[in-house]
Formats: sequence, structure tokens, C-alpha cells
Amino acid sequence: MAGRILIADDVATNRIILKVRLSAASYNVSHASTQTDLLELAQSQQPDLIVLNSSFQNDRGIDLCHDLKQNPKTKTIPILIIASDLNPAERLAALHAGACDFLENPIIDKGLLPRIRNSLRVRSIQKELRLRRGTATELGFQEPAAAFSHPAQVVVVRGAISPDDGWITTFENTTPCTLYHFSPAQVLDQVIQQKINPDIIVIAPHAEHQSDGLCLLSELRSRSETRRAAIIIVDKTDESHQGVSAFDLGANDVVPSDIPKAEFIFRLTRQLERKKKADQLRNTLNDGLRMAMVDPLTGLFNRRYALPYLSRVAEKSKISGNPFTVMVLDLDHFKRINDTYGHATGDHVLCEVARRLQANLRNIDLIARIGGEEFLVVMPDTGIKSARRTAERLRRITQKSPIKIPGDAGEISITTSIGVSVGGLDGKFPADVETMVERADQALLGAKSTGRNQVTMGQSAA
Repeated sequence: MAGRILIADDVATNRIILKVRLSAASYNVSHASTQTDLLELAQSQQPDLIVLNSSFQNDRGIDLCHDLKQNPKTKTIPILIIASDLNPAERLAALHAGACDFLENPIIDKGLLPRIRNSLRVRSIQKELRLRRGTATELGFQEPAAAFSHPAQVVVVRGAISPDDGWITTFENTTPCTLYHFSPAQVLDQVIQQKINPDIIVIAPHAEHQSDGLCLLSELRSRSETRRAAIIIVDKTDESHQGVSAFDLGANDVVPSDIPKAEFIFRLTRQLERKKKADQLRNTLNDGLRMAMVDPLTGLFNRRYALPYLSRVAEKSKISGNPFTVMVLDLDHFKRINDTYGHATGDHVLCEVARRLQANLRNIDLIARIGGEEFLVVMPDTGIKSARRTAERLRRITQKSPIKIPGDAGEISITTSIGVSVGGLDGKFPADVETMVERADQALLGAKSTGRNQVTMGQSAA
């Protein structure tokens, strides 16, 4: 399934219609018709997203959103509010209560799934950050500071439409920031020339040329200078074709051009806080882990980092009930490469294989180098079918094309054997994570002893 979604609506027709739409998109959907059901299911199921009607339980939707965000067991679950008549003050109150976004009722089909996907994408990123933060803390590294380390870099790309310019003055007065104003035609060159690393980019394209904003969004997401920036698209309406397409192209938020100033500033500030926290954690890991926890050759994490991370994944699995996967990968006949071409070429091969493997995993997955030519992969929320499919993809991508030897000295073909172990199936867990790694390692030995260049599934039950 693509994710678990809990629908909270006390109107049966609404629940049925929404469940049909989401189930058709392969989401695992459950529903709550009372306040008690909502609070209990949110804690027991730990869904990836809650879709909550603002009129739920006699218009208590926003209050219940606040209650869920105050509960340590449910505070990290994103909540999407469905509303038909929220005024600006109520919308702002819902955001302050913890809502991640809104959908207007009746729901327009084209706006539903992009906003669902965006909310789940944010959820996945935040889960990754919490896992990384927890692992770094366990290893003795200081947690990132809460305060911003430098004024925010905000780039405003102006066209014919934009929110009321009053937001600029208000935002400058409340948030330490440096604002840059560029046209759509000059923003890429100016960011590179002025060596700007934007925290936020607000794109308000010309009303008659909305597609230009989407093209610019794609370009920004492909450039190293702007890839990690939070990008907000200003559209004539947040439910237009261009607006909903922006989410799938990587926009962090889409807002209508007539959005109230207070709501726009809140959304802008929230995106800035998320971006800064991610940067702070990334810098903490880069500074502290690079020397002790990162393999200097491939740039991947090493065993010292991977095992505590795996322990946290296992603990999360026990809480959520979702299985998790461990893989051990080994390059076939790697010694021959070192003996034939030398260790410098062997190092080049290792780096290229590491790059291919990492490029074909999710952000939340971890890959580490744990031996000479041996790699460990940890995949949260992954069962047997997904594990096998991913392992086969990694095996194929390794051998898909030969690796060029530096200096035009030829090419080397390489294959990989992979052992896989899945934990948390049917609520069964191994006594410790070392057991999971051992089971994957035993499966790897089986793959190598029966011909290499294959995937072998190991014992998964406790």
C-alpha cells in the first residue's frame, strides 16, 4: 500500500466517497465516525495521514486537531482538514492547531491526490529526520540548536500576480531575513551569480503564463543551489490545474493569490522552520558523523552508525506494526578486480556501486558500507514483496552497465549477491538487530553458494 490514511467524518456518505477515491489510489484507508474512534485509532494504527472534517462531532474538527497534536503519541501525524466554509480566522486557527493543509468540500478530484501525496511526502521526510536525529543523539552528538544560525534567504519571483505586498513588510519585521526580488527570467542566473542559497522561494508567475512557473519550479528542483529550498507557488486558485501539478513537481506549498496576509505569513514561516531544522540536522550530522560514522571512501555511513539506526527502526516497527527489511549485499569476485587492476581501480568500482545503490533507494532508507565490498541496507516500513522487488532492482542496477576504468583503461562488469531478512511480520521481532543482520548475512551466503548474482530471502520470523 502507498500509505495508511484515517478518515474522520461523522457523515457516512462522505466517508464512503472519500474511501473509494483513496482506495482506488492504493491507499490503506480506515475511518472514524466518533471522537472516541478517532483518538483511539490514531494512537493504535499510527496512520501516515489523518483526513479530518472541520464539522466533525458538531464542528469540533479544529479542537480535535489541536488535541491530536498535543498527544505525544499522535503529534507527528499530519492532519488534512476538509472544510466547506472556513473563514480566514478559522483557517488560521486550524493552522495554529497543527493542520498541515486544507481541502474544500465538496472535494475536487484533481486537487485531492496531489495534496495527499504532498502531505505524505512531508511526513516521510520528517520521519527520516527524527530517525537521523535520534541515532545521532544516541551516539553522543549534540542535537541541532533550535535558533536560526543566520538570517533567512528569501527569493521572491515576481509576475503579474502575488499576495498582497503587505506580507513582505510584516515578514521582514517579524523574521530576520534578506529578501531578493527577481523576475522569472533572471532568477536562476541571479541566484548563481550572487551565490545565494535560498531558504524560501516564492514563485508568483504571470497570470496568463502559469506554466512558466511550473517550468521554473522544475529547474529550481534540478539545481544544486536551490534543490533544498522550500518553494511556494502562488496561483490564481490553489485548486487549478497548474496548482495541483506543482505539488508533484516538488512544490512545498501552493497558495491562492488572494490568500489573507496572516495565513500566508504563517505558511511561509512554517516552511522556513522546517527547512532550517533539516539544515541544522544535516550540518550536525555532517560535522559530527563525517569523521566517526562515515566511510571515507564511498561517503556512506559505516557499521558504527548503521546498527544504532537499525535499532531505532526496529523500535519504530514495534510501535507502528509495520515490518522492516535488512539487506546485506556483496560484490561478486571483487578480489579479482583488485588483483587484476589494482586497489585504486577497486576503490573506483566500490564508489560507483555505492552511488548506484544509493540512487535507487528512498530517502528514508539507509545504506552503509560495513566491510571491504559488503554493504548493509535498512528499509523501514517494508514487507516481503517490496523487499524482494527492491533487492532485485539493486541487483539489476549494479550489473546493468559496465563501470569505466579511469584513464580510458577499459570497463569492468560487476554483479551483486544479496541476502534479505524481514522483521516485524505478524508482530514477531528478533531478540536484537544483530540477529536480523546475521539472518541477512546467512541468506547472502546462500546466494553466493548457489551461483552468485541473485537475491536470497532469509528467515524472517522471530
